[in-house]
Amino acid sequence: MERLATNLKVSDFDYELPKELIAQTPLEKRDESRMLVYHKVTKKIEHRKFHDILDYLLPGDCMVINDTKVLPARLLGNREDTGGKMEFVLLKREPGDRWRVLVKPGKRAQVGSRFVFGDGLLRVEILKITEEGGRIVRFFYDGVFEEILDKAGIVPLPPYIHEELKDKNRYQTIYAQYKGSAAAPTAGLHFTSELLEQVESKGISIAKVTLHIGLGTFRPVKVENIIDHTMHKEVYEVSHKAADLINEARIAGNRIISVGTTSLRTLESIADEDGFVHPGKGETDIFIYPGYRFKIVDCLITNFHLPKSTLLMLVSALTSREEMLKVYNEAIAMKYRFFSFGDAMFIT
Repeated sequence: MERLATNLKVSDFDYELPKELIAQTPLEKRDESRMLVYHKVTKKIEHRKFHDILDYLLPGDCMVINDTKVLPARLLGNREDTGGKMEFVLLKREPGDRWRVLVKPGKRAQVGSRFVFGDGLLRVEILKITEEGGRIVRFFYDGVFEEILDKAGIVPLPPYIHEELKDKNRYQTIYAQYKGSAAAPTAGLHFTSELLEQVESKGISIAKVTLHIGLGTFRPVKVENIIDHTMHKEVYEVSHKAADLINEARIAGNRIISVGTTSLRTLESIADEDGFVHPGKGETDIFIYPGYRFKIVDCLITNFHLPKSTLLMLVSALTSREEMLKVYNEAIAMKYRFFSFGDAMFIT
C-alpha cells in the first residue's frame, strides 16, 4: 500500500468545538439534518438538507451502506457476593459463551469474581484480565443468549451523549440487520425508508456490507506521531451480491459512494490494487490518514468527527488536513450539530 511520507502529529488534527454544538438527541425526522456538501476539486462548500443528497447522486452510482446492528451491549448489574454495582460493555464474542468486555469499576472484577445481570437472567464469571485492561468473561444462562441480552442489556451510547435516548431505534440505521456493533454507523442514521427508495428509483444501486464497530472507535490516540498509532481490529463481511454491484459500477466508470467511514474502511480493506472488491469475511485494522491512496471510494457521506480522532484523519485523507480543518471551522461558524446525532457532510 502506498503512503506519502508523513510526520503529522495528533495535535495537527485538533480544533475548538463549542460544547453546545455536540448533538445530544436526534432530530425528529432523520433526513431533516443539515448537510454540508464539500466539492474536492473546486473546494466549493454548499449548505443543504440531507434529503437533498438526491441532487448529488447520478444514475449508475453505487452507494455502499453498513448493515451492522448495535448490540444492547451495556449491562448493569451486581457482584454476586457483595452486591457491589458493576457495568460491563461487550466488545467481542469468543468461542464457548466467552466475551471480551470492558468493566467498571475494574477493582471489583478480579479473576474468579461472579456477577449477576438482568435480575438473574445472566450470570458471569471473570476468567482473565487482558493486556488492555479489559476482561475475558464467561456467561451462564438458560435459553438463547441474544434473546436474553435484548432483555438484560442497554444500547451503549457514545460517552459524549448525556441525554437519555427515548427511542432506542434512533441509534440504529433503518437498514440495520446483523447484530455485532458496540456503536452505530452514524452516517446512515440520516436515511429514511422513503429516501432510500428514491435513491434506488433514480438508478443508483445500493450494496450492503457489514462491519461490526468496536468501542476502539471512541478511544483517543495516545501517541504523538500518528504513524505510531495501532488501530483496533473490526470484523467485516462482504457478500458476492455486494461485490458484484460494486464491481459493476466500477467497470462502467461510475462512482462508489461510501455511506460512513465504516463502509469506507471495509471497501478499502478488501479492494485490490485495480480497485475491484472480492467477497469474503475477515478482520481489518486499516488506518487511513493524509497521504493514503484510495483504491475504490470516490465520495463519502459522513458525520462530523471528534478532534484528534482517527476518523478526522480519515476524512482529511480525501482532501488534506488543512482543507478539512477549514471545512470544519466553516461548519462550526454555521452552527452545525456535531458527532453521532449531528448533521452530515457529503464529500464529493
